[in-house]
This record gives sequence, structure tokens and C-alpha cells, in this order.
Amino acid sequence: MNIILFGPPGVGKGTQGEKLASETGSKHLAMGDILRAAVRDGTAPGLAAKAFMDAGKLVPDDLVVAMIEACIVAEEGVGFLLDGFPRNVAQADALALMLARNELQVDRIVFMDAPKENLLERLSGRLICKACGFGFHRQYSPPLKTGVCDRCSGELYQRDDDCEDVIAHRLEVYREQTEPLLEYYQLKEGFRSIDGSGEMQTVYAALKEAVKV
Repeated sequence: MNIILFGPPGVGKGTQGEKLASETGSKHLAMGDILRAAVRDGTAPGLAAKAFMDAGKLVPDDLVVAMIEACIVAEEGVGFLLDGFPRNVAQADALALMLARNELQVDRIVFMDAPKENLLERLSGRLICKACGFGFHRQYSPPLKTGVCDRCSGELYQRDDDCEDVIAHRLEVYREQTEPLLEYYQLKEGFRSIDGSGEMQTVYAALKEAVKV
């Protein structure tokens, strides 16, 4: 099954998407992870992306889609779950062209949302492992040992953009960019919308129901 999962920062796309992909045998494709891996591995797209990032510029959509395409075609026949991409209509159009070129289709498009107050609370308590990138939360999913990743024993840290003022700005930018994307996808077959503000198990149950064929 091929799924697009999108929604605001802090709504739980990464946690829920990774779990769903694991359970369904799909490939979990989060844009941040793809970029970091491409840069780390020194691939041609990764080096090109690094040049833009080092200059403080956004990575062009065609380059981003090329990296996603490489991940998808590398394992033919394996479904994918796109986590947090596309972020705007231009990216959605570019993604649709790439999938059509590879004779692929999206089975479900799931939009997760939650109230702003809920998102602020989640993001301000988020902790990330420096080594493996796995996420924790001070309140909802704390590590077994303070400051240490349960998975790899790496050091946990809080991202600079997870302070409250920066979070509020990120959410405002997200809303400006994503309203047109939501309208774009609401017209597509397979679109679903779920409430991401509940407990993790409740949200996951709703997500599983949303992707049922």
C-alpha cells in the first residue's frame, strides 16, 4: 500500500507513520531522514542538496522528488508511506508526475490535525537522539534514562526550532502553505482526515481505520 501522511509539526506523523509502515511492511519515507542519509552517503543528489543547505537555501523540489524516487524504485514492489511530504501544491504536482512516470499510484492520503495548543505542548517537550534520530517526549514518551536514547544510548537533545516562539512561527508558516494543499488533496480519491490530538493508541487506531482498503 502507498500512503501520503501529512499534517502540522508536532501532530505525530513520524511516530504514527513509522509504526504503521512497520506493521504493513511499507517503507517509511520521512523527508528529513532521506536528506540526511543522502548527504551522509555522499550520493549525487545528497551532495547537490548539501550545497543548497550549506548556503541557507531550500532544497529545490525537483531534487527532493528525485531523492524520493530513488528510495521508492530501489525496492520495487514494496509499498511506501510518505511522511510530511509534499508540503505545498507545487511539490504535490511534482510528486504526482514522478509517480505517474513510474506507473505508481497513492492508495490513501491521510491528513492528521490537532489544535495549536496541543501542537505547542508536544513540540516544546520533544527530544531527539543525536545518533539515530529517534524521538522522545519529556511528558508523553520519556526515555528510560534521562538524556539517553533507549534504542542506541545516544545523547538526546532539544532542537533549536523547538522553542515556543520558533514553534509558533513554524505553525503559522505551515498553515499558510498547507491550506491550499489540503484543498488539493480533499478532492482526490482515497483522502481521509483524522484527529491527531488524542492518546497515541487512540490516534493509531484511527490511522489504521483510515487506511483500510
